[in-house]
Amino acid sequence: MFRPLSVFIGTRYTRAKRRNHYISFISLTSMIGLALGVLAMIVVLSVMNGFQKEMRARILGMVPHAVLQPVSGPLDDWRTVADTAKKNPQVVGAVPYTEIDGMLSYKGMMQPIEVDGVDPALETQVSIIGQHMIQGRFDALKAGEFGVVVGDITARRFHVGVGDSLLLIVPEPSSAPGGITPRMQRLNVVGVFKVGAELDSTLALIHVDDAASLMRWQPGQVQSVRIALKDLFQAPDIGERIARQLGEGYRSVDWTHTQGSLFSAMKMEKTMIGLLLLLIVAVAAFNIIATLIMVVADKRADIAILRTLGATPKQIMAIFMVQGTVIGLIGTVIGCVLGVLAAYNVTAIVSTLERIAGTHVFNSDIYFINYLPSDPQIADIVLICVAALSMSFLATLYPAWRAASTQPAESLRYE
Repeated sequence: MFRPLSVFIGTRYTRAKRRNHYISFISLTSMIGLALGVLAMIVVLSVMNGFQKEMRARILGMVPHAVLQPVSGPLDDWRTVADTAKKNPQVVGAVPYTEIDGMLSYKGMMQPIEVDGVDPALETQVSIIGQHMIQGRFDALKAGEFGVVVGDITARRFHVGVGDSLLLIVPEPSSAPGGITPRMQRLNVVGVFKVGAELDSTLALIHVDDAASLMRWQPGQVQSVRIALKDLFQAPDIGERIARQLGEGYRSVDWTHTQGSLFSAMKMEKTMIGLLLLLIVAVAAFNIIATLIMVVADKRADIAILRTLGATPKQIMAIFMVQGTVIGLIGTVIGCVLGVLAAYNVTAIVSTLERIAGTHVFNSDIYFINYLPSDPQIADIVLICVAALSMSFLATLYPAWRAASTQPAESLRYE
């Protein structure tokens, strides 16, 4: 694209030593601005990826990737459904599952709650709950004892711990004048979990047989079969495929219906912040325009001499495009290297600053995540660098066209 002579002269013009050191300074600030923009974008997007990864691991490690359930009524033989699901190579676990919505009450205080009926012996196949117990034991859930495992926020809100009792109120449709009759059951707290997400305040777990008793079903009946997948983003497709294998009386409900809005909002937030940070790179690109315009004005006599020696307008244009591209390339490479180094070490850097300052930026009592996660992704880094280089290249077009339009006679008249 660029001839060797154009590359040599364009690179040489990046440093205007002979007459105007200010141009060299502007070139340097353009590189620094571009590097800072690329650095900021890589670090910020890596941190946002880290938060998304943490939230995905914590939330989707607790909620079902997908559930297979009858269109109406409880499921009599969940093992047959589980065996059918496990034939799919993407399924890593299939366990009984019942979901009940109700209210928890303790000494006059109440809060809405989602109560999941699970089998403690099988639940670890599809959930991370066993890894996040801070009080009691998950396997303390025994059929017929109506034990319950609650989240840390719920336990702190009610000021309860292992051994205390809570009252569960479940609405039941009836022929009474109000249309609903509350069903009540006392539950004994046998454990407290903490996953560092909103689920700590909205989720509780009981034994699946106790859930059947609450729903007045026969022993062994469950609402659905919960499945866990190797790739949770395939949940809609895999769930529907298994439901079709089971027959028309079954349907699949996956995490995109229950938690999809949260992750869509996080994705949109990342996109908008990325676009805003791209403005920093755009400002640096405008600096390149200013730099090249000043160089063109400074080198009018040189341009005229090159034209009289036979240089074509395209060659003159190429010289200044090379100069702007070199500025953009150096700034992007420096920003990329520093950004990647910072992104991979931002957690350690923030932890060090916290120790030096003697304070915690992410207090575990306030935030769900008590540290700054980072997850640099190659696709983001490549996209940022390509965007920076593209804007740097586009910034060279107008000044280079102005240089190519220089008339030799006009430029040399007063030399």
